[in-house]
Amino acid sequence: MKSKIASSGLVYSTDSGRTCPDCRQAVAQCVCKSGKPRPATDGVVRVSRSAKGRGGKTVTLIQGVPLDDAALTQLGKQLKAACGSGGTLKDGVIEVQGDHRELVQRQLVDKGYNVKLSGG
Repeated sequence: MKSKIASSGLVYSTDSGRTCPDCRQAVAQCVCKSGKPRPATDGVVRVSRSAKGRGGKTVTLIQGVPLDDAALTQLGKQLKAACGSGGTLKDGVIEVQGDHRELVQRQLVDKGYNVKLSGG
């Protein structure tokens, strides 16, 4: 028999705050998001530009960085600050608003990554 909490659509608890809809744990202790393995990379960080699906707005995409989510978030913050713009982290890809490919490439090379510009 399932517990009342697991069968209900509980999304917030006064005990633990926000809960994950998949594993029903507190968001800080969520086990389903951290369990997804990253695909193996070839050691090359690719920096590209894209405007597809963004209403014509350009973003710089950074893919293939061999870091975990916490380190990727920190790297994303550093790159966004260096570019002076916003951005996000989605599925292991750092997105920085605007076309900052050359600046991002220099920043990553200074940190010791093998970087290639890709795309148009």
